[in-house]
Amino acid sequence: EVQLVESGGGLVQAGGSLRLSCATSGFTFDDPAVGWFRRVPGKNHEGVACISSDGDTYYADSVKGRFTISTDDTAKTVHLQMNNLKPEDTAVYYCAATGSGYGSSWYLARFTGFTFWGQGTQVTVSS
Repeated sequence: EVQLVESGGGLVQAGGSLRLSCATSGFTFDDPAVGWFRRVPGKNHEGVACISSDGDTYYADSVKGRFTISTDDTAKTVHLQMNNLKPEDTAVYYCAATGSGYGSSWYLARFTGFTFWGQGTQVTVSS
């Protein structure tokens, strides 16, 4: 069973930084991509950043230059370093992983094909 467990959310002032982590386990295929999405009440999930099994990264325009997605040496924990946070970054952030065969650039550039989801962690940025 695939499991995604997020950590690292919290409250920060505008201009500050937070680092989210997603511990992954249970994959039975070799090419999962992992991404971060966020959701505010009344809106759909928004893709924020994702990373392929080969290390290729993709970012939403709203976070380019501020957020960085990376994996640890084992590739089982995915981090999202968020710098220069803005009040509009306030949301519940979810870690997600693609199903088998959905790890190519076509899907990741569109933030689609994500089958597995964590339970989310709240990020609040005060002005």
